[in-house]
Amino acid sequence: MYEPTRTKHTVCTHGPHRSREEELTIRLAGHLTALLTVTDELRALTPSPELDDAAHRLALRAQHLRGSAPLRARPTTPTPTPTRVTALHQRAHTLAGQALVVATQRGDATGAALAAERLHAHAAKLGITDGM
Repeated sequence: MYEPTRTKHTVCTHGPHRSREEELTIRLAGHLTALLTVTDELRALTPSPELDDAAHRLALRAQHLRGSAPLRARPTTPTPTPTRVTALHQRAHTLAGQALVVATQRGDATGAALAAERLHAHAAKLGITDGM
């Protein structure tokens, strides 16, 4: 026979509940930190003032969202190869697109503008045009 539960089950095994806004903030900080990591790798392989500026702004935005400075890894590839550089631009393009989606969902105009700028910069490096 079936006997109904007499007490409510209140144990949460998935950690504390976060609001949608908090989840979006965490996701955006993660995407921007990942984009920063790829940008740092590109800076090591193909140094440029544009990448230096982008890395600085990505780090500031991620810090603002996280409340602390993002961890930064040392680049792993000592010498640039065209294949490696292209792969990094493709990865950065994907990450910037993901960051743009989350920033838009979050209503973060600053994050969305930064992500869109990086999306276009990496698209240009890959020869991707939007037809405008």
